[in-house]
Amino acid sequence: MSNPNSTTVSDGNTSPGNDITIIAVVIAAVAFVLICLLLVILHYMFRHKGTYHTNEDKGTEFAESAEEALKNDPTLQEPGDESKKEYFI
Repeated sequence: MSNPNSTTVSDGNTSPGNDITIIAVVIAAVAFVLICLLLVILHYMFRHKGTYHTNEDKGTEFAESAEEALKNDPTLQEPGDESKKEYFI
């Protein structure tokens, strides 16, 4: 006969070793997800700094005013070919 003062319950399917293994796997999975999330956040923070690069001409930075810089910009000069004008009516 079994001891009536015994408080252990055994259903036959689990053992204390299996419970610890399941808990360890869950903790490891959560830690892995958190590390991956941290890496993604750090990558985003260092990749998107909020700065941008401009492609300005080298001579425009020494101009005294913005008008003077735009006046001397060769990309904004009128084209020399007059035969391809469009007229809108």
